[in-house]
Amino acid sequence: MDCKVEIIPRLLHFRQPAGTSRGTYTTRKVWYLHLTSPDFPGRVGIGECAPLPALSCDDLPDYEVILAKACRRLEERQGRLDVDSLCDYPSILFGLETAIRHFFAGSWALCDTAFSRGEAGIPINGLIWMGDFDKMLSQIEKKMEAGFRCIKLKIGAINFEEELALLRHIRTRFSSKEIELRVDANGAFSPVDAMEKLKRLSELDLHSIEQPIRAGQWEEMARLTSESPLPIALDEELIGCNTLEGKQKLLSAIRPQYIILKPSLHGGVCGGNEWISEAEKRQIGWWITSALESNIGLNAIAQWCATFDNPLPQGLGTGLLFTDNVEMPLEIRKDCLWFCNDAI
Repeated sequence: MDCKVEIIPRLLHFRQPAGTSRGTYTTRKVWYLHLTSPDFPGRVGIGECAPLPALSCDDLPDYEVILAKACRRLEERQGRLDVDSLCDYPSILFGLETAIRHFFAGSWALCDTAFSRGEAGIPINGLIWMGDFDKMLSQIEKKMEAGFRCIKLKIGAINFEEELALLRHIRTRFSSKEIELRVDANGAFSPVDAMEKLKRLSELDLHSIEQPIRAGQWEEMARLTSESPLPIALDEELIGCNTLEGKQKLLSAIRPQYIILKPSLHGGVCGGNEWISEAEKRQIGWWITSALESNIGLNAIAQWCATFDNPLPQGLGTGLLFTDNVEMPLEIRKDCLWFCNDAI
């Protein structure tokens, strides 16, 4: 079909600074893609391209030039996506994939699932941002009061003993059967002391830890995954591994207990499907997470996530981050994300 893609840049503002081990975000730049066609007057498909600064493999100085070329190529190919040419640009691939899916669905209900019909919610974790002890404790108490049964804490920014104290505080009030605890180190540990820290964390009955050491140290990471008393999930490790052969090699070499998939970082929807297929062949668990996208991207990720039968809490609760987010029929009720089908 004949089509045209308009690129609309947007700067989003966080309600409160979002602290990570790589720094603190106060704003977030994204690019919205609006796909239209004279063959379908009045219809539009919207996707979101949202590379994360200093993290995404496609966070490049000429990102906007590459994005414009990708959109022109889609127009030249009359709406047919050239996935192979975009495998190294996962955020662009994800934006184009979901714009096309939205266009043909004709609705924000991108896939026909119990979630998109408003019949079931997706269990999600409550995310605790890095901060000082008191700020993190306040966040934790609010999430528990709201009814979350799985809480994820970003660690590695404050003193490790204080982080352990926070986790102990939760465990004195809630057992592992009542509250599942995940931690994300974002590569903050060194290979020298990582195992000792993993042992101490495991005493607190945690579900898992994401990326204990920085990515690219396959031999060290493989040693940790084989010896750690605490299950390890890979996240940043997957960034830039964009071919099927590369995914197979990484998973076979490191053998993590889990992988965490973010379409904007890990190959879009099609790349995410490859990761899931290869992980399941190796009995490696997985869950899906958004990567600070606006509600456009969050909805697309949730719609895709709902096509799988995965009972683990997913990382899809970031829709309330921005003061100037896009309105979307998404709602968090207790510890589940719901799609309000009757609102569209």
